[in-house]
Amino acid sequence: AQAGGGPNEEPGIETSERARARARLMMMMMAALLQLPEDALYLVLSYLDCVSLGRLSQVCRALYVFTKRDAVWRTVARQCLHSGLTRPGADLYPEIPLKERVKVSRNWARGRCTSDALLRWRTNLLPWIQLERDMLYLSQAAEIRAYHLRTNGRRLHKPLAVFSGHQEDVCQFVVTDTHLISAGGDGKIIARHRWSPLVVEYCGHMQEVNCIDCLGRVMVSGSRDRTARVWTLSSERLGECAHTIATYDRVWSVAISPSLSSFVTGTACCQNFAPLRMWDTERGQLVTHLGGPFRRGAGVLDVTFESPVLLLSCGYDTYIRYWDLRASSRKCVMEWEEPHDSALYCLQSNGSHMIASGSSYYGVVRLWDKRHARCLQSFQLSSSTSSPVYCLRFNASHLYAALATTLCALDFRGPVSRSGR
Repeated sequence: AQAGGGPNEEPGIETSERARARARLMMMMMAALLQLPEDALYLVLSYLDCVSLGRLSQVCRALYVFTKRDAVWRTVARQCLHSGLTRPGADLYPEIPLKERVKVSRNWARGRCTSDALLRWRTNLLPWIQLERDMLYLSQAAEIRAYHLRTNGRRLHKPLAVFSGHQEDVCQFVVTDTHLISAGGDGKIIARHRWSPLVVEYCGHMQEVNCIDCLGRVMVSGSRDRTARVWTLSSERLGECAHTIATYDRVWSVAISPSLSSFVTGTACCQNFAPLRMWDTERGQLVTHLGGPFRRGAGVLDVTFESPVLLLSCGYDTYIRYWDLRASSRKCVMEWEEPHDSALYCLQSNGSHMIASGSSYYGVVRLWDKRHARCLQSFQLSSSTSSPVYCLRFNASHLYAALATTLCALDFRGPVSRSGR
């Protein structure tokens, strides 16, 4: 009003006229924007960040409807910490709109969550968990229990199914599209077909089977008896061991490559052998050892493939390591150190930017961004006991962690706004 009006003009009138002029100009711009072809409009919106897209969606109903489309948010989602879009181009959660995943991903990056104990038990155990859509599988002593995950965040009570058969505790298990396969302290591997009563026992290890992995028709197990074994799930060779590999050290972890051509073993590093080695699946022969030298006792407790040429590992040496397995390099390309010098019992990657790890003391879970050298967020799930995080899994909005006496959950969905948007 001071810039445009004379001394006799009322400031309120001038201000309202300018506001109306701005509103008319904005409406003209929005009308022109909506008249663009859809491919051109997608290109324009691809230059906006998530905050700008959120504000644009509040301008009018037409833009609100248009900006709900996944194609509008795809560029932003690829830069988010945990949106479900992997580097190879897969979408982990296609049933959830990308706009909602971007909102939740901001909570992951900022550490905004609520914590709850879904289950408690009295005896100290070494539990293992797996997620499959809205089901959570949890090993407790010699049983595996299946629970339905509730969207309201309430605690779990009665399991939908209980799987037994081992004489001692279940060390690890894996859930595939067709089978639930468990490895136990009794040296047995039990494969249960999910859609039939067929149960097959694989015997061959002399001591407890510490780890198991299965992909396609190939299954690999690792044991305290210093061997790794390759098995097949084909109906013609059920229960038959294809290869027995002498590792000369206790095997703590195994992982099969997505290409099925090789697998990796992580051992205790108590002998004069590299703890991380890659083997040929078909021949059962050593392909190469990864890294070195490792100090004695720096065992590898968990390994996971992100792709046929990218591998993550962690263990007693307090490091997460990122390996490039291409024949021309086969080396560690990046590493992250646990800031409190604790052993890392488990990890999981979302195939893009985020890694979650579980530490050996006080139930500490950490989130890592591969684009940064330091830990992004840290959560202490247990202050009363020094339990390790034995296993963790996450989906689009929750992280589940298994401790010695508790199953904990971190909910990153955040509060729901009154408008529902």
